Amino acid sequence: MPLVEKDPWLLPVSGAVTERYLRFSDRLSHINEHYGSLKTFASADLVFGFNYDIKRMGWWYREWAPSAKELALVGDFNNWDKLANPMVNTGRGIWEIFLSDKTYKKQLVHGSLVKVSVQTEAGYQERIPVYAKRVVQDNNTKDFCAQFWNPAQPYAFSHPAPVLPADQPLLIYEAHIGMAQEYEGVGTYNEFREHILPKIVAAGYNAVQLMAIAEHPYYGSFGYHVSNFFAPSSRFGTPEELKMLIDEAHHLGLLVIMDIVHSHTVKNTREGLNLFDGTDDQYTHPGPRGDHPLWDSKLFNYGKDEVLQLLLSNVRYWLEDFRFDGYRFDGVTSMIYFHHGNGVEFGRPEQYFTEGVEFDAITYLQLANKLMHEHFPGSLSFAEEVSGMPGLCNAIEDGGIGFDYRLGMGLPDFWIRLLKEQRDEDWNINEMYHTMTNRHFDIRTVAYAESHDQALVGDKTIAFRLMDKEMYFHMGTNQQNLFIDRGIALHKMIRLFTLTLGGEAWLNFMGNEFGHPEWIDFPRAGNNWSYKHARRQWSLAEKDYLRYHFLSDFDKAMMSLVKTHNIMLAMPPWLMAADEANKTLVFERNNLIFVFNWHPVSAVPDYEIPLKHTGDYRIILASDDTRFGGFGRMNTEQHYPSYLREGKAYMKIYNISRTAIVLQQIKN
Repeated sequence: MPLVEKDPWLLPVSGAVTERYLRFSDRLSHINEHYGSLKTFASADLVFGFNYDIKRMGWWYREWAPSAKELALVGDFNNWDKLANPMVNTGRGIWEIFLSDKTYKKQLVHGSLVKVSVQTEAGYQERIPVYAKRVVQDNNTKDFCAQFWNPAQPYAFSHPAPVLPADQPLLIYEAHIGMAQEYEGVGTYNEFREHILPKIVAAGYNAVQLMAIAEHPYYGSFGYHVSNFFAPSSRFGTPEELKMLIDEAHHLGLLVIMDIVHSHTVKNTREGLNLFDGTDDQYTHPGPRGDHPLWDSKLFNYGKDEVLQLLLSNVRYWLEDFRFDGYRFDGVTSMIYFHHGNGVEFGRPEQYFTEGVEFDAITYLQLANKLMHEHFPGSLSFAEEVSGMPGLCNAIEDGGIGFDYRLGMGLPDFWIRLLKEQRDEDWNINEMYHTMTNRHFDIRTVAYAESHDQALVGDKTIAFRLMDKEMYFHMGTNQQNLFIDRGIALHKMIRLFTLTLGGEAWLNFMGNEFGHPEWIDFPRAGNNWSYKHARRQWSLAEKDYLRYHFLSDFDKAMMSLVKTHNIMLAMPPWLMAADEANKTLVFERNNLIFVFNWHPVSAVPDYEIPLKHTGDYRIILASDDTRFGGFGRMNTEQHYPSYLREGKAYMKIYNISRTAIVLQQIKN
């Protein structure tokens, strides 16, 4: 296989690499033989749930519940009478009922509340339809219920998705709809469309990644305990309002990525899939294998046709009906190993291909990527995968899994460890550079300095870890504080360093670009159901008398730099100097010279740096610039001429402590 030919380290498992492809090929052949095509197979929502029959003039409602004894459709349309509309078992585990317009047109109307009554060996329970496309919560009882969703005028999209220029990197702004507002409460799709999308565009990003879209019963789960995979969360608004948001994002030039959670599902039986037909092996693995040991959730059995059909239909649904431009697949490491990656030090090729590997999950991901790229050209897939699975972003026919990008999850982990465990003066600059660049540059990586998990209560963002409680008292522009000065300087340097070295795309969680203070804490019993920390205080960066806007302004300058000079998609960087004594790194990338002086105090006049080309240079970005909250210790108008010594080119600069500068050759 080409994957092995490119990487001789995989020779001991060459047979297993081939088997990975053969499992995919066999499964795809099975799907084509029994269902016609992958696209047809991935259209189960057009069979299950509510679907209109134009010939018979009425609605079919179907469920797959092979071990159930009886099913009945109930709702306000039949006064919740479980005897009024029993469903018929077709003999294949599929239950169905037809509701003709002649009988039910005035009873079953847009917005009608519905559930399905399921009788199992364990008893009777009212459940939410598995393929429900709208689920709402009662404000008084807090009970969730499906709605029959059939608007008189379906939303009509007006704007095509933007096409990014080939030399433009993906700059992704990760956001959560509910906590994107400033007031203490839950934000809406409309508020995000009106107020937040313009901020993202003004900040220089070209993609937005939305978390917590699929319905989840517990708001504080951050959207990771999904109950209803086809229903956009109603706590933020209607499906049409989400479509309006995506349409407007496209109009503004933003791609829209969805954070999709197919790695597990919520345990809840009243809202979710668990025990739907009374058995623990309908959609998930039976017994302990079906329980995630850390996430308190259920694990899908990807070996079942019906589970594959559910999840692949979900992949197709959001791309087709809502026009998302791709997915960040959550928890891929957990999916592809029985041990979920917990406590495993990966170091041998067998650990990726033969030991503890969940083959069916890998086949599912291959099928998902094939579906996306074959039927939705231009759609993008991102894998949240930390083990370093070989072939993650290689073509399926080459022995890979087919993702477009992997998340560079080791990068934020590195910064956490460095900031928590080492003094500034002990930082190893060679290790810093190696961590950023230790990857295959032909495999596209999403770089990020900090994740949304770091913002959660119990952890700290980079800004809060650097400045902590001092942010409460000393963020005024008329104040001087050593903690704040250090924090602002390192915040800018860490982000620029990671951005220009760590990947071919960039990811930022909302608010981190301006050093949002404190933490995220969703309303819960432990905080008296407060929304104080489940919001974003945008006004902090909009006030000239606070220092937050300096970080925001620098972030905009970084975005402009990498777009204007094609830094992230250029050839790999060229390390030109690693001066451990002065904690200074110099590298060249796409004809720009980057100088990072990480030293707390060492500022060196006439500091000599090597060059690849002779000529005069000028500074085009300096983190110490006063417009970015620095001290303005460098003259950005000055020209820096090169000189030759023993046939090699050099120039001298004022190498300022805790400062990053970018130099460009002046063209005559």
